[in-house]
Amino acid sequence: MSNSSKRSNLRVMSAELSLLSRPDGSATLFQGDTCVMSAVYGPGEVRINKEQIDRATVEVIYKPRSGLPGCTEKSQERLIRNTCETVLLSSLHPRSSVSLTVQEMQNSGSLLACCINSMCLALLDSGMSMKCLVAAVHCVLDFEGAVFLDATDKEEKGAQACVTFVFDSVDKNVVMVHAVGKYSVEQFNKCMSVCRTASADIFHFYRETMTKKLKRS
Repeated sequence: MSNSSKRSNLRVMSAELSLLSRPDGSATLFQGDTCVMSAVYGPGEVRINKEQIDRATVEVIYKPRSGLPGCTEKSQERLIRNTCETVLLSSLHPRSSVSLTVQEMQNSGSLLACCINSMCLALLDSGMSMKCLVAAVHCVLDFEGAVFLDATDKEEKGAQACVTFVFDSVDKNVVMVHAVGKYSVEQFNKCMSVCRTASADIFHFYRETMTKKLKRS
């Protein structure tokens, strides 16, 4: 991994809310050149065979940019759904359905983090009740043991390990971790510390984005 590719900061982020008219909330998020569009529908009616008497049923559909979803995409879909179920106050809407569609528009690295952050913005846009916000931060570990934030797809291919952390907005506790590659406990903790610090920038970005929306309305 060349020095020019090393990054200690998050890439530039930009977002548009409520671009879609049919969903109850939507967000298009750019993190660098990676782009994801998310849409939230509900709470609404749920099929009887999926009905839960004490909470809403959360469904997530992940759509790759092209082709049909494979094992990797289904795994990402499951991680996004688990994160969503963790933060939603689904007990407020028993026997109902909350559906999310997460569409990959462009993958230039750190895709899972962008998906989760886009999902969080879409939930904010919908006005759904949440226990907290979440911020996902992706990093890679090179073969010299250095940590680099918000990696591009090229940087990911040359890494020893790739790790995505999801933090809550209350205590910055870890909500979810997805890791691929080899690393020591010390290296894992180093990655977590760097990503936790960077999550503050994402939470600040959420506030700025929602403030702009409220000023326009």
